[in-house]
Amino acid sequence: MRSLRSRLLALWIMLVVSGVATGYLLFESFQQTANARLARSEELVARACRDLADRYQFFVTGWSGGPIDDQLKQQLVAVAQTALAGAAGVEGGVWQADEGSLAYAFPTYEGTGPKTDLPAAELNTIREVNAEAQRSGRAATIRQAGRSQVLIVHACPLRGPLAGVTGWTMTRAFTAEGPAYNQLLAGLIVLALTIFGSAAWLARVLYAWSGKINQIERTLDDRRDGAIDLPRLAQTGAPELDRLVDALNSTGERLALERRRAAAAERLAALGRMSAGLAHEIRNPIAAMRLKAENALAVTDGSRSEAALSAILQQVDRLDTLLRDLLEMTQAREPKLAEVDLETFLARTLESHRELAAARGITLTAGTGPVSSPLPQLDPSQMQRALDNLIINAIQNTPAGGTIAVNADRRDDSLLLRVADNGPGVAEDVRERLFEPFVTGRADGTGLGLAIVREIARNHHGHVRLVRNIGGAVFEIEVPWRPS
Repeated sequence: MRSLRSRLLALWIMLVVSGVATGYLLFESFQQTANARLARSEELVARACRDLADRYQFFVTGWSGGPIDDQLKQQLVAVAQTALAGAAGVEGGVWQADEGSLAYAFPTYEGTGPKTDLPAAELNTIREVNAEAQRSGRAATIRQAGRSQVLIVHACPLRGPLAGVTGWTMTRAFTAEGPAYNQLLAGLIVLALTIFGSAAWLARVLYAWSGKINQIERTLDDRRDGAIDLPRLAQTGAPELDRLVDALNSTGERLALERRRAAAAERLAALGRMSAGLAHEIRNPIAAMRLKAENALAVTDGSRSEAALSAILQQVDRLDTLLRDLLEMTQAREPKLAEVDLETFLARTLESHRELAAARGITLTAGTGPVSSPLPQLDPSQMQRALDNLIINAIQNTPAGGTIAVNADRRDDSLLLRVADNGPGVAEDVRERLFEPFVTGRADGTGLGLAIVREIARNHHGHVRLVRNIGGAVFEIEVPWRPS
């Protein structure tokens, strides 16, 4: 069974051969391809002739014409020099049908000095191409092939006050002799074979590996009964992937073990925090009852007995409320789902808090998003209890003149219940443990309200979160719109 390493090595060798062939092809094309050189040279002389025509047009602008004398020819030479200065290896000038050459320039000539004489060997060709451009009224090109170079002469009409004037440019494209074409063709064949061979091999490897990786992905995505542990993966037959599978299986076993340990440690830690909080909450009422009873016993005439008994009953009510909230949080009750009209549900929930809010000078508002069918399903009693806790917290933390907004809306397949106030927000020291039992920012609070909200949201397979903490607190309960 061949490993991935051997397959990749074979693929690498093919790619190296392909790279070498590509380099060879590019080098030979750059050095010896005649057609590419000729095309570039033709474009170069044509562009240079256009530049010459543009310079000439600028030169004659506003000039009505005059005699062709030495001064005019010198000026035309300057025009040609400027136009051809950026065209390497291109010479040219201005031609007139009657006078012949009016100007000649070769600004990029690499000889011992500037070249000012019109090339005599090519004079007939220059005359011929200018005559053709003058006759046709458009650009003309003549190519003359030699053993090692191709002469390219281009001419274009020049518009202006002088009659029969054309501009011309000329360059030489050097071509290589010998087996250049055969070498180029061989390079193309090698390149094509290596590229197509590499592509076919790579496609085969990728197809096989994609199937094995898809199998691993399907196994990892397979979740039954809400299991969160990694499933055990089967061997794929590929040595490298099987090593990865073994590592994943081993990691999954360790993660499952550590998760169970972490869950146990978290439960113990939560139990410890809850026990400490519960002991503190129970100790305070008991101490108050003891103090009242001792004070009443200290007075023999019984004048303090009635007040002491009243205070003791208040503390008993406080303990009863504490234990009821604690049982509500710890005894997870399966929600009794029913379809709920959100507008009616919010109105009924807010009605029970309007008197307390009005006494504190706080405005309560309710809002729902567009009516969506079918209606959401939830336990109205439990969810109202959750909203009651959030609204009471908001009332206790919102200053007079403030506003509390309760909204319900749909986001994709979830129901969002939001309670927002414009109070001071949640204190920094309790924000991280906000939903834990007995965590509160008020001296008179038990710290069970938000914990109960969290348990109710979890019972509905949802969650509660603090959305915003600056400029007021915004709590949001998110549960499925219709549980599956």
